[in-house]
Amino acid sequence: MAVKDCILVVDDEPRLLRLVREVLQAVGYRVIAAGDAKTALEMVAIERPDLILLDILLPRDMDGYEVCRRVREFSNVPVIMLTAKARESDKLNGFEAGADDYLTKPFSSKELVARVRAVLRRSKYPEEVRADADFVCGEISVNFAQRRVFVGGQEVALTATEYALLRELALNANCVLLHEQLLAAVWGPEYVNDIDYLRAYVRYLRRKIEPDPSKPRYILTTPGVGYMLACPDESRI
Repeated sequence: MAVKDCILVVDDEPRLLRLVREVLQAVGYRVIAAGDAKTALEMVAIERPDLILLDILLPRDMDGYEVCRRVREFSNVPVIMLTAKARESDKLNGFEAGADDYLTKPFSSKELVARVRAVLRRSKYPEEVRADADFVCGEISVNFAQRRVFVGGQEVALTATEYALLRELALNANCVLLHEQLLAAVWGPEYVNDIDYLRAYVRYLRRKIEPDPSKPRYILTTPGVGYMLACPDESRI
């Protein structure tokens, strides 16, 4: 029997916890829950869930953003932020903290399951035939088999979404990919209109791989069209 993916839900609202548990268990996930930040961090370390649903407003001395930042210090587990807030600044704060997606309350059971499946899918991005080779682009190298990225010989830690984005660009190096192409390939077809997601993650990826993120050398923008990973002639797969 296949092992079920484990979802950690972090929220201090008992009714929401009960609803999320029922919905996700009904489609085959194993669900564990935490009502505060301290318990959540302990459960991430001990239980090693496959995905975290994390509320922004938590009791006591730590909010969801801080929990996400702390999780990112030791884990790349995908995180979906849950919140009643819908402002763009709140979403960007979540992405800045290391979140992979954002779900605004109230949400439907169908939307919850779709987001969970989409995030889990891209965190387990299937490797392709040529994924056992190293990709080299200037100072950047990617080992697809081990999902490891190096810049100037130094390993760089990427989240699952950042890695999936870089991988898609690398597999299509020196070709401009449309916004919609990247969103569909990395996030899923249901995200093709969420260009803000893409812009935010391009910005975070540039911070990690570009010598000067304000003057990108590798990830180039074609305004209104998309992005391209520009590689010199000596780059190879």
